[in-house]
Amino acid sequence: MGIEILITAGVIVVLLVLSAFFSGSETALTAASHPRLHELARQGNARAKVVNKLIARKERLIGALLLGNNLVNIAASALATSLLINAFASRGVLYATLIMTFLVLIFAEVLPKTYAIHYPVRVALVVGPIIRVIVFLLAPVVGTVRGVVTFTLRLIGVRIDDQRSFTAGEEELRGAIELHQGPDAEARDERRMLRSILDLADVDVGEVLTHRSGVEMVNADTSIRDIVEAVLTSPYTRLPVWHGEPDNVVGVIHTKELFLAVQRADGTFEKLDIKEIWAAPWFIPESTSLLDQLREFRRRHEHFALVVDEYGALLGVVTLEDILEEIVGEIEDEHDRAAPGIGLPGVRTQEDGSYIVDGRVTLRDLNREFEWELPDEEASTIAGLVMHEARQIPETGQVFAFHGFRFEVLRRRKNRLASLRMSKIGDAGAKPATRKAARRPKRSEPKRPG
Repeated sequence: MGIEILITAGVIVVLLVLSAFFSGSETALTAASHPRLHELARQGNARAKVVNKLIARKERLIGALLLGNNLVNIAASALATSLLINAFASRGVLYATLIMTFLVLIFAEVLPKTYAIHYPVRVALVVGPIIRVIVFLLAPVVGTVRGVVTFTLRLIGVRIDDQRSFTAGEEELRGAIELHQGPDAEARDERRMLRSILDLADVDVGEVLTHRSGVEMVNADTSIRDIVEAVLTSPYTRLPVWHGEPDNVVGVIHTKELFLAVQRADGTFEKLDIKEIWAAPWFIPESTSLLDQLREFRRRHEHFALVVDEYGALLGVVTLEDILEEIVGEIEDEHDRAAPGIGLPGVRTQEDGSYIVDGRVTLRDLNREFEWELPDEEASTIAGLVMHEARQIPETGQVFAFHGFRFEVLRRRKNRLASLRMSKIGDAGAKPATRKAARRPKRSEPKRPG
């Protein structure tokens, strides 16, 4: 009799160990980082390849783990109940319930799952080959269970979609990016760049272009000497050439091609024909996404395009640098005419915590630089946002408040807001505002000169 008790107790211990194995395996295989496992498999790790195959059929995997875990838990509880009933009669049921609940909870659930959640990849790589065998052996039973579950769900009007949508995958990726934290600015910059890469397909060139008002252009009707002087004094390497009126762009001059032509002519401008120097202009619609335009720049080996609206009117220009800046932030070189700022041209921080902002600074740049959430659906620049919310062209000195910020118009040039002071409401630099806006806008205007 004593030997039977010892054997039964030993079997219960083995079943609890198996329960711990199934519980820890389930946690590890569901919590393990898929990108990390994919990279390990790409590097040739055989166990990682096994784990990836298991995870690829997650419903089958979970079914096998739950089946195994329930089998050993029920068997352990039944043996413990039988053992304790023989020892304590009817009270054995109560004792078995209390003891097995404690043992299963501590040693078969919390302990293995706690370890597995802290070291998911390590545990997944260890248990993967064993679980593969168990999944194979239990496949017929799991298949039957899945069939019953699917049929039952359909009876109540629920259908299971096995396809994982692209949108769901992108949302997971965005969530992972937001969870990427760090103690310094480096982590913030990385988050900003990763967000921008995902946004390329959702942003049109019309939202990042350099508006025609800020584009330096060359008049084809002027003398070649004047054209050379204009190109020489410009900080840009490519300049559109117009004839008759600025909307009529007939070519694009590359400074290198122009100076090579001047060199071949021994500096004699009269020998030059500007029409033989400029390249044919490349026009693109404003609705082209940045991702598509980046692909076109690569395919055509181009860096510069002219953007037109649906009526064919010139809106501005977009360059490869403009698209790259959407990813990495502002790129400055020795020829850029940048306003003094705090890392973002056109923005100056003040001692009271407010900001002096050039009206042409884009909302996308502000949101990316400061991780704000200013709406950019009805306007692309900060000046455009203020005018959209004010429903007028504000006068100098007017103050508005919307979207959690206070805006004060500092300078206006004709119908354009040249400079604004903005501060978060509640900050030291914020004063009572004159107006609150209730609507959330969109973008539509261009970017800073580039």
